[in-house]
Amino acid sequence: MHRFEPSSTRDEALFRPIEQTGARFYLTVGALVAIILFAVVMYARQIVLGLQVTGMMQPVTWGFYIVNFVFFIGISHAGTLISAILRLTQAEWRRPITRMAEVITAIALAIGGLHPIIDLGRPDRVLNVFLFGRLQSPLLWDVTSISAYFAASTVYLFLPLIPDIALLQERGKKHRWLYEFLSWGWQGTPRQWKVLSRAINIMMIVVVPIAVSVHTVISYIFAMTLQSGWHSTIFGPYFVVGAIFSGIAALFVAMIAFRSAFHLQAYLKLVHFQQLAKLLLAMSILWTYFTFGEYLTGYYGGEPEEMKTLLYKLTGRYAPLFWTMIVCNFVVPVLLLSHRRLRTIPGILVASITVLIGMWLERLIIVVPSLENPRMPFPSHIYIPSLTEISLFAGGLALFALGFVLFSKFFPIVSVWEVQEGRALGKEETVERVESYLPDDEVAHAGA
Repeated sequence: MHRFEPSSTRDEALFRPIEQTGARFYLTVGALVAIILFAVVMYARQIVLGLQVTGMMQPVTWGFYIVNFVFFIGISHAGTLISAILRLTQAEWRRPITRMAEVITAIALAIGGLHPIIDLGRPDRVLNVFLFGRLQSPLLWDVTSISAYFAASTVYLFLPLIPDIALLQERGKKHRWLYEFLSWGWQGTPRQWKVLSRAINIMMIVVVPIAVSVHTVISYIFAMTLQSGWHSTIFGPYFVVGAIFSGIAALFVAMIAFRSAFHLQAYLKLVHFQQLAKLLLAMSILWTYFTFGEYLTGYYGGEPEEMKTLLYKLTGRYAPLFWTMIVCNFVVPVLLLSHRRLRTIPGILVASITVLIGMWLERLIIVVPSLENPRMPFPSHIYIPSLTEISLFAGGLALFALGFVLFSKFFPIVSVWEVQEGRALGKEETVERVESYLPDDEVAHAGA
């Protein structure tokens, strides 16, 4: 099966969540399904009654739905992009975390892609993007890039799964028919390993530019308007940085949750959190730099409508949310992650949760205040989300969690073969290193 010596007993903890089901699993699934069903009922009500059940009204035609769309698409960058970069740089510490990252991408993209459809009010009209879309429209390119990213990410998630699926088939304890179908006749032959390695290498090169393009195109939807607070050339990299920032935070929350729930301390060690925390700290500083540059440009420009929107965020109605965003995205991460004594797993968890809150607030602050201060002489409208919008937001979060829980019930959340391969390569490297310090006659004797 494997090109290295497996250690099935040593890695039994990775299979236990799949083969053993406790009451906690059913309670978790039941609670998440209940939240999702309530959201479905509220959405059905919205379809019947129309968008009047939301808090959206001219000129604020975008609210929670678009905020959540940008937020979930941003989180998706945690997975494929981070995983691909770590694979490309051959970072050995990546092995236990890559699969969780890749799962985040697939689930977040699927959920994020639903929100613009929900926002339409008439979901059937999404077909108009394909039937009547123009090449000049960023909406068409947005749909295209997200679809391409979802397809590439799904393939990139599935390929490294194949050896583990075959291993589950061999164990034959549950769902053997499913694993037999998904394993694609995997036998672990040298040729199969060569083809798989080549396919993974190709996909990790392909997904990086696609991932970057997704949030760049989303930023164009905002930047190509003359709306105050949106018309900015820096929006492209600003959105990409924010997406990676929130994605890393989401990955941390998933890692800590599964580490605790499945007792994976032997695989998700402090060194993995320490290494990734440095990247989260760097992204916090980079996000602050882009945020400062964005708002400073608007301030020095002095254009009346831009200043109106800017002051609306800094000192007006959205000032509490704006400064909370700064605290969550800069103050807390820098304080907790800059000092080694504070860069513990609980400290990283607090920093990650605050970043997720802060990045959601950032998306809200980008979307709503600009619409509440239009250039055109629309009647003023203060956006207050309705119960329907809040319910669908909660349903999206529950669906995200449910997707993760169900995935971990059918597949190892940590890549078994990659961990075993890393262990085998580590032993080989140790032997080679020891032999390099031995005299030639001792090496020859040891080989004999």
